Amino acid sequence: MSNHEQLKDHVIEVLKENRIGVLSTMKDDRPYARYMTFYHDGLMLYTPTGRHTHKVEDIEENAHVHILLGYDEKNDSFVEIEATATIVTDATEKQKAWSEKVAEKYSGPEDEEFVVLALKPSVIRYKNDEEFDTPQELRL
Repeated sequence: MSNHEQLKDHVIEVLKENRIGVLSTMKDDRPYARYMTFYHDGLMLYTPTGRHTHKVEDIEENAHVHILLGYDEKNDSFVEIEATATIVTDATEKQKAWSEKVAEKYSGPEDEEFVVLALKPSVIRYKNDEEFDTPQELRL
């Protein structure tokens, strides 16, 4: 297995183990960060949100985002992800993102106020002190 494939496997393991992370957007040259719940398909990340939120407004102006996932008391592995965000209204993707927590705010996957942010990584930095002295970078 190549180093690239091993690194990809490490990253996917962090994504599997950590659903809650930080999504940062930019507004007027200032960063804004908020906790979000993520799910993934390979290296592609998704997070549910409302159509009329500040993060959606920010993404409509600047689609470049930063995501931080991982690192807790049990495991020091984490990833920093540079990604491009897309606002998704497709029913299939909305169904995948549907959960009991989302149901507290929206009437169902067909609710027009409910959208999904699709986050396509361009650079992922993986850090684990036990394995590497410096972060390992995966460019996509």
